[in-house]
Amino acid sequence: MPFNQKLQKFNAKINTVTIGSGDKTVTIGGDSTYPFYSFDAPSENTPKIGVEISDMGLENVVSEGIKAYYDGASTIGEMAKKAAAMEGADFVALILEGGDPNGVNKSVDELIAVVKDVADSIDTPLVVEGCKNVEKDAELLPKVAEALQGRNVLILSEKEENYKAIGAAAGLAYDQIVGAESAVDINLAKQLNVVTTQLGVNAQKIVMNIGSAAAGYGYEYVVSTMDRIKGAALSQNDNMLQMPIITPVSAETWGVKEATASEADMPEWGPEEERGIDMEVMTAAADLAAGSDAVILRHPEAVATISKMIKALA
Repeated sequence: MPFNQKLQKFNAKINTVTIGSGDKTVTIGGDSTYPFYSFDAPSENTPKIGVEISDMGLENVVSEGIKAYYDGASTIGEMAKKAAAMEGADFVALILEGGDPNGVNKSVDELIAVVKDVADSIDTPLVVEGCKNVEKDAELLPKVAEALQGRNVLILSEKEENYKAIGAAAGLAYDQIVGAESAVDINLAKQLNVVTTQLGVNAQKIVMNIGSAAAGYGYEYVVSTMDRIKGAALSQNDNMLQMPIITPVSAETWGVKEATASEADMPEWGPEEERGIDMEVMTAAADLAAGSDAVILRHPEAVATISKMIKALA
């Protein structure tokens, strides 16, 4: 008996969001199928990959491969150029971790100078992530949005505790793209989108960061949440869950024991560098298969591998 494939069609689709300006832009979202279901319908935009760099340079980087790739870069701007040129990279993601009041606690002015240096050094699309401290980010990210007027950057992340300050500045005053970050829960993700649009932010200028984890570290919650969000967006036509999803992978994967334990301590696990790359690749691949429209990575080998996977599946 011949197999007759029955297509799964939805009347809804994920919003398309374009990051960047001029000739160098990337567009995420736009699909009306589940991830990589090209047998149901062609993909409008393939998933994209960002390369993460930090205002702290290589100070907190343990990977020798990452250090070697940026060898010779003496400023964050020069690092940004190398990140933009990495094989498989679609955009650069700058995390301002030095602003954390519980860490180095750089001033807003110091961080804005770094942001401007990076922006002036590249013409590729740019994502800027805060320091993960809600109070500091409420002060910092509106200034970032102001400094980068006209660049159409994605500002990560507004949260429930600071969405009014960041959403109003990034999404309204300076016409940037708002990254809405929630804690791996479909209801929290939807609620943040609702209150952000109630501020007046266009739903087409919102990208979700629904949270993540390294593979093996409670990761089933990430998969189930992404799956429920995509299901509600497509099958239920829920327009408050139709924003594309971006997932910062690196911060999770390079901090777990599989990536940090030395080979001397855990010889049976193999080389430390390979383990870090493997964790990053596995987590990013799982995020994309579960529903993420873009991932943010660090290691050149991980970026190249995920890029090849996207091309093969899409």
